Amino acid sequence: MTQPYLFLENLAEHAELPPNGILSRTLHADDKTKILQFCFAPGTELSAHTAPVPALLCFVRGEAELQLGEDRMDARAGSLAYMTPRLEHAIRARTEVVMLLVMFRGAGQV
Repeated sequence: MTQPYLFLENLAEHAELPPNGILSRTLHADDKTKILQFCFAPGTELSAHTAPVPALLCFVRGEAELQLGEDRMDARAGSLAYMTPRLEHAIRARTEVVMLLVMFRGAGQV
């Protein structure tokens, strides 16, 4: 990155989605943080998985079912979730969804 910041005017904008797909793109990556934008077509899902680092999910547009550990909840524009490392999670889009994922690399390491 040539600038010491990242500014996106409209997080809800994205490239055209395939009718049954998920589009992801890296917005920023360095040795401490990785920020990705995920765009889900209605009915698509990321099956249950874990991440080795703490992470933050921020829902920008749409409605989804979010699984965090054993709990399931509704997520919509404005919803935010913080996840500890190795927490099993999954996302199923009910509508077109735009979501940010922020992963905190090296967290807790000395």
